[in-house]
Order: sequence, then structure tokens, then C-alpha cells
Amino acid sequence: MATTGFVFLVVGFTAALAAAVLLLVSRLQRSFRAKTVGRAFVLVSFIALFVCCGVLVVCFMTGDVSIQYVLEERSLSTDGLAWLYKLSGLWAGRSGSLLFWTFLISLFNMIVLVRGEVGDRKIGVGRMGRNRQDDCSELDDLAMMVISVVVAVFCGVLLFSEGNMPFAPTPERFFDADGSLTAAASMYSMNKLLEHWAMAIHPPLLFVGYAGLTVPFAYAMATLGLGDSSRLWVERSTRFVLASWLFLGAGIGLGAVWAYVVLGWGGYWGWDPVENASLLSWLVCVALVHTFTVYRQRGAFKRWAVMCACLAFTFVIVATFITRSGIVQSVHAFSGDPVSFALFGGLIAISVVVPLIVIVLRWKSFDADVEGADDVENMLSKDAAYYFNNVIMIVFALLLTYMTLSSALPKWLPFGGDSLGTTSYEAIARPLGIVYLLILAICPLLAWGKTDPKKFLRQARIPAVCALALFAVLAFWWATQFVPSYDAMMAKANSASQTLLEAGPGWYYNGLALVGLFVASLLFFNALFMFVRNVRAPGKRAAAIGGGFAHIAMGVILIGLIGSSMYVFDETGYLSYDKEAGTSAPFTVREYRLEYVQDSIQDNSEADGTVLYEVNFDVYKDDSFVGSVRPSIQLDVNTQQQKLNASVFGFPEEDLFVVYRGVNQNGDFSLDVRVNPFISLVWAGFGMLMLGTLFALVGPRGRVRKKTEAGEGADADANAGEGADAEAKSEAAPAAKTGANAGTDADDGDADDAPGKEAGC
Repeated sequence: MATTGFVFLVVGFTAALAAAVLLLVSRLQRSFRAKTVGRAFVLVSFIALFVCCGVLVVCFMTGDVSIQYVLEERSLSTDGLAWLYKLSGLWAGRSGSLLFWTFLISLFNMIVLVRGEVGDRKIGVGRMGRNRQDDCSELDDLAMMVISVVVAVFCGVLLFSEGNMPFAPTPERFFDADGSLTAAASMYSMNKLLEHWAMAIHPPLLFVGYAGLTVPFAYAMATLGLGDSSRLWVERSTRFVLASWLFLGAGIGLGAVWAYVVLGWGGYWGWDPVENASLLSWLVCVALVHTFTVYRQRGAFKRWAVMCACLAFTFVIVATFITRSGIVQSVHAFSGDPVSFALFGGLIAISVVVPLIVIVLRWKSFDADVEGADDVENMLSKDAAYYFNNVIMIVFALLLTYMTLSSALPKWLPFGGDSLGTTSYEAIARPLGIVYLLILAICPLLAWGKTDPKKFLRQARIPAVCALALFAVLAFWWATQFVPSYDAMMAKANSASQTLLEAGPGWYYNGLALVGLFVASLLFFNALFMFVRNVRAPGKRAAAIGGGFAHIAMGVILIGLIGSSMYVFDETGYLSYDKEAGTSAPFTVREYRLEYVQDSIQDNSEADGTVLYEVNFDVYKDDSFVGSVRPSIQLDVNTQQQKLNASVFGFPEEDLFVVYRGVNQNGDFSLDVRVNPFISLVWAGFGMLMLGTLFALVGPRGRVRKKTEAGEGADADANAGEGADAEAKSEAAPAAKTGANAGTDADDGDADDAPGKEAGC
């Protein structure tokens, strides 16, 4: 099996190189034969890498340990999800995850190929003309060439780095004379912390998102190479961007779920370097999605769009670099190797420097379609909102990268040589995030160019009244629940209170939370009213509806984040238990009381090498019984690694989070109990965000009217959908002609918002 996998990996690498060379030749020499053969090699590369992944999957599922990677990452679990854990061995380790990622990039290359082939046959010359069809084919070929280069680089890292080779045969010293594993070798298995449904799904979702962002990067490079600043490359890329952002968001969210219930620290985001790495491209995608909207609707922000597409891919490679180069230390990172350092580092430099150089050389070609459309003439306008959306997201991604890499930087640089803690990240993320969401809340009420104050106030008055009502409720909760919880934690004078003190004085900390709740209220109702108008408007498209729903979700998430990250109440200590008398003292946390019921030990060492220690507690809230919790410790007898399985009792307004950490010499149970306010809103908002994005991606497409002669504004339907009354609707069409059209929603439009003759290839 090892030989089979290696051979097909070589084939995949060779085919990717051949595809890149031949597709470039077909462009330079206008060679139809080179184009045909180059496309065929794209298919060969995909098939070869598919077989490579298949070899590992078969080995994991059948227990074939002839490949060392399979031996080291196999799951010994015997529970109901054992099949999933065995399958996840493919992406659980260093080399397997890189192979899977490489395969996904080749899969996206195949999607580009198939879409082009099917599109050419389905649409035909008669519908859109020979020139348009040629433009699509040429753009697709250059994009596939770029993707093939990326596939070849990834294959090169696998082939030429010993630590990344997934098909190294298991050394003979790992086997006894009868062919069975030695006692030492039989102890190799997947890290038990990874055997959780959320962690099994989390990495492949991230990898799909990472791989998908190769496509807009490839199209951006292709359009730069052709000097074509039309909307064609944006139309070809938009669905890939939305899909990638969806998968990245889902992956990040499931990673947070895993961290919350498995790691036992009570949180879901700790600003670990590898956690940060997954967030970088997600942030740039936010800028890219909104920039694409401006590109399509106004023919502006073209240079922004190209660079955002390239930066989204660059930060994908930066994430890989952080995880695999060994440049930073993290419990989630792999050890470094020089091949990964050189190839991924070089790819980062190329993906930034080359687009910058070409944009400078083709600066005039990427001017806005209408003179002045790239300029921000008035701060109270959609133009300014979109501009600052881009600036905030890009700057935050750059700051996050710098802070994550700070420990590896020279000491003469700011924070050089220092490993920054959670407080440092949150000192920037919290105020910046609130400012960003304030812009997001106001943007739908703004117009392009300059906003009419009277129209703004007319559209804002009802959402503002509703927002004030919600804010009053949240402010009451803040004053009666959050601030007392903060004061109680500060009074403890322990490490938790020290962390709160490092976050700033109380007036700033609590004041920032109150401002955040106000912004969340504005965002929620402005987005809700926008969503309702979009649903009711005739001919409205999925992107507008899904985008509005996603903005509602962000308001919900912000409320959840403020409660669950800023006002957690934590109590650690021992629940006393007298074995001889069979009595115990309750463990009290605020209005909750835990009473011991029983404990048990499940010895599974013969089956999967683990022993499970579980304790059962009854939970009382305000002296009323509400249920039971069963926290446990899973011990890997081979490695002595402990897995803390938290038990969470959820209420609508908060979670009771209970972690069992063992017993002391007296037999008392060590507990860490937290009250996490509003955390259910984080999970609910996350689900809403994914649903909104999914609907924008695959939802039904509305009928689109033809654009006006100016061609710079959104269509009349989009403007009418944004307006709150008949006057806004009546002004929409003439506004488009004058360039002062009423605002459209921040996520209005996708690949289908062009007229039929420009809808793509």
C-alpha cells in the first residue's frame, strides 16, 4: 500500500506540473492541442491524489498498519463513532492533513474544469457570442494553470520533505517475528483529545475553505495576466468565495465547540497561534465578499478586489506556515521542517509581491468604470462604509498575524520575542470589533456618494426605536447581573481577577460592554428590517436575503460574546466527601448548588486503552432541583494523558459548566465550575450565520431587471428593496442614472446580479 500511494503521489505531482506548463503554452501560443492536453492533466492530477487519499482511508478502516502514518494516527475507539474517528485519521496528522488539503485543491481545479466544459456546451456560441465564450475559456485556463502550480507546490512539500511523506512504510522494528506489532508499537494511536465528533469534522471543513480560496486567487492572477478588469473574473469567483467563507466559519465554530466541552478550561477561543491562523483568511473573506459587491454594482474597488482575493489565499498559506514551519510554539502546531519553511514561505512572498507588481503595471486598466467611483467623497455614504469595512478587516488580519508571530520576531521590534497572552489580543479585538459592527449596522441605511439626512432619519427611526427598547432590556441585565458578577470576581483577588484588571479599569471594561450591547441592538434591528424588506421585495435575490439574515446573526453573536467572554463567574475548589459516613458537603456557585450522588470507574484499557472516571452530581438552582451533571476524566493508560470531559447544563440565559479534575488525599472531589452567561446566543448566532451564508450561496435567484445606461448603480429592484417607503422606490431608478442612487444592502448581489448576457460563461 505504501508503494501504491507513493507512485500515485508522484503521478499527481508530475501531472500538476504538466498541466501548468501546457496551459501556459496554450495561452502564449494559442495552441488548442496544448490546452486540451493540459486540461487532461488536471483530471489526471485529481484522480491520482484521490487514489492517494483512498489508500490511507482503506488502511485506516481495515487496520492495515504497513504505513507508518496510519500506525501513528489510527483510532482505537470502540464507541458508536469509531468509524468517524478512523476516517478522521486521514487529516489528523501532519502529512495526512497536507495530502487531504492538496487533494481538495485539485478537486476545486476539477470543478473549474468541469464548469467550463459543461458551460461551453450548455450555453453555446449562439447565446453569448464567440468572443464572450473565448474570454471565459481563456480566463478558466489561466486560473487552472495557477491552481495547478499550487497543487504542484503542495505535492512537492509532501514528496521532498521526509516529515511530510504520508506513505513512508512502517519500519521492521515495529513488528515481531510473527508480523504482529510489538508492545511498544501497539501503543501508537490517535491523540484521545481528537476523538470527539466536533474535532473529527472541524479540520476537513477548514481545509475545504482553505482549498476553495485558491480559486479566487487563481482568477485574480488570471485577470491580472490578461489585463481584463471586467466583472467576468468576479462572476466566476463569487460562489467559491461564499462557499469557502461558509466552510471556514463552520470549521472555526466546530473548533470552538470542541474546545468548550473537551479541553476543560470553560472557554471556546483562547487566541492560540493555530486558532488565530484559522481566523486570518476568514477575516479577509469578509472584506472580499463586500468588495465583490462594489465591483459588480458600481464597477469600483477593482484593485481592492484583486488584492483581497490574493491576500485571502496568502493568509491561507500564512496559516499553514504558522502551523507547520515550527516558527511558533503551540499545542496544536506540528514540528517544523526546512522544506515546508522554504516552499510555503516562498509561496507567501510570491502571492503578495507578484500581484502588487502587476497591479502597479496595469494601474490604469483597473480604474473604476465611472470616474470618481473609487473615491470616498462623503463619510456618511456607502462608499465610506465599504472602504472602512476593507480597512478594518485587512488591518486586523495583519495585526493578528504580527502578534501571533511576535515570539519569533527580533527583539528590537515591538513585542519581538514575546508570546502575547489573551488580554493583549482582546484589548484590540473588542473595541475594533464593536466599531466594525457599528459600521455594519449603519451601512444599509446609507446611499452611494452622499446620504440624504432626511431619508436616512426616515428609514432609521423605526429600527432605532426597536433597538432602544432591546438595549434598555440588555442594559438592565448588564446592571443587575453582569456588573455584580464582575465585582464579585474582582473581589476574589486571584488569577482571574488579575486577568480582569489587565483588561483595563472597571469603568472602561464595563463601559465597553455597554457600548457593545447598544451596537448589537442597532445591528440586530437594522438588519432585521433590511431582511424583512428583502424578503417582501419582488425579484429579490438570495444573496440579499441571506446577507440580511447573516447580519442579524452578527448582532446575536455580539451579545453572546459580551456575556460569555467578559462576565464569566468561576469557582474552583473541593466538594468534601466522607466515604465512611457516606456524606458530603454541597459545592455552591452563585445561585447553584451541586450535591454528590455517586462516582464510577469504567476500565476500557483492554479495548481502547482508556479508563473513565465519572462523578454524578445533582444540580439545584435557588434550592430547586433542575437536573444532573456527569463530568468525567478519561485517562489514556499508555500515555497517561488526561481528557477532561466537561458536563454542561444549559439554561436559556447561561450555562453551568462543570469540570472534574480528580480527588485529593482526603477523597474530596476537585471541581472547576463556571457560569457562562449568554453563551447559547453564541451557538445560535453561529448557526444563523451559517444558514444565512448557505442561503446566499444556494438559494433561488430572483428575476433581475436590466441596468441603466450608466451601469454603475445597483438595479432598481435592489434600490427599491432597500427603501422603507414609496418615495424611496420612486427615486431608485433615476438615482441609478445620476450616480446618487439609494443604498443597497451590504451583501446584495452575487454572480447572478448582472444582466443575462453578462451572467457568466
